[in-house]
Amino acid sequence: MQIDKAVDILWEALQQGRHYPEALQGQLTLTEAYRVQLGVLARAVAAGEKHAGWKIGLSAEVLRQRFQTTAPVFGYLLRSRHFASAASFPWASIPHPALECELCLTLGETLRGPGVTRTHALAAVAALTPALEIVSLRGDMAADLPLSVADNVSQWAFVTGQDITPYPGDLVLGQVTVEILRHGQTVSRLLGAEVIDDQLQSLAWLANQLATYGVALEAGQQVITGSFNAPAPVHPGEHWEARFAGVGTVTTAFV
Repeated sequence: MQIDKAVDILWEALQQGRHYPEALQGQLTLTEAYRVQLGVLARAVAAGEKHAGWKIGLSAEVLRQRFQTTAPVFGYLLRSRHFASAASFPWASIPHPALECELCLTLGETLRGPGVTRTHALAAVAALTPALEIVSLRGDMAADLPLSVADNVSQWAFVTGQDITPYPGDLVLGQVTVEILRHGQTVSRLLGAEVIDDQLQSLAWLANQLATYGVALEAGQQVITGSFNAPAPVHPGEHWEARFAGVGTVTTAFV
């Protein structure tokens, strides 16, 4: 399918609040899906949105095996969908909402692939922030991964806490634990190295992957680097909190 036509189809569907349009189901390769995603991002920016940065998904080997792929995936973040800690959201406005606990990296320098290494990524990061991603499980990602990528990998919004700046270069991200609480009660405790890829290596991967589409990771952009936990379904009236050891806390609620 022609990329421009696919962008037209998806953009029109999104303006009507529809996802995974039937005309695109089973029609895209993964490479085509990224081009469609970036085309939709360009339409959004042209319509007045601000591009805030990127998200990395499928950032654990067990997830990649489940989705029968060998690499993570990426999506984009919009400034209008960025909220400060303690933000609350009307539950009914989010199709099939779920919550993911992540670390957010802010770039102080541009990373332009190919050839970006973990060392380059470390040198480019300016800040570290605790984050929550609110995802919308609006389609069957396993049934059609390319269409999920075109549809921006379930991204709906992201919430961030207090920045740590300058970035603590001696912090071992794999040793960061997160305690996830709902209504003040612990749901789970997770150690980064046991559940997620090395976030700096993932950042390097993202820079190199974007380069294949003529895009760079720009200074000032934020990147949420993959979820510590499987998407946790949320319900009206719930308050959630993620406490990242040595990094900080971030909260949100659903009304």
